[in-house]
Amino acid sequence: MGQTTSQSYTRTAVILHWLIAIMIIGQLMGGKIMMWIEPTPFKFELFQLHKSFGFIILGLSILRLIWRLMHEAPSLPEGMKPWEIKAAKATHVGFYALIIGIPLSGWIMVSVSTPKITTKIFKAVKVPDLPLPRTETLETITKTTHEILGALIAVLIIVHVGAALKHYFVNKDGVLARMIPHLKPKA
Repeated sequence: MGQTTSQSYTRTAVILHWLIAIMIIGQLMGGKIMMWIEPTPFKFELFQLHKSFGFIILGLSILRLIWRLMHEAPSLPEGMKPWEIKAAKATHVGFYALIIGIPLSGWIMVSVSTPKITTKIFKAVKVPDLPLPRTETLETITKTTHEILGALIAVLIIVHVGAALKHYFVNKDGVLARMIPHLKPKA
């Protein structure tokens, strides 16, 4: 994955970035809310929506990864310290692993959970379970994994936003403007 001299991401990359980001933040909030609600038909509907958006995120994330592999990222600003460059690259790799891994872990979780509940994306498209054994032990392991991965992406989002704001307000470079069209770098 080389770097180009371009100063911004493609329009497709920007759209995918913001769609996925908004949905992930919604999923994190929805996931927490679902855990607080007593079992009711409303909670069941929230779980179904959560799974639906998870599959949408999975599809968009795979598309985004393919797009990224076919289009080089803009160059990093000159003057970044070696540790900042490594941190930026590790953060992006972490995001790709998590935006694909979290929905997959959810799919695995519903595939091994007892009882079996059919997953339909927005009540329309049936998603087959993965051919895995259904046990309470696997359900517990995958649920814990899904929650830990969710916590990791929440931390990564905070780090990512903090770094973007540092670039904008402290470094006053054009890094944030690469993902926010029409944003002018701080003078």
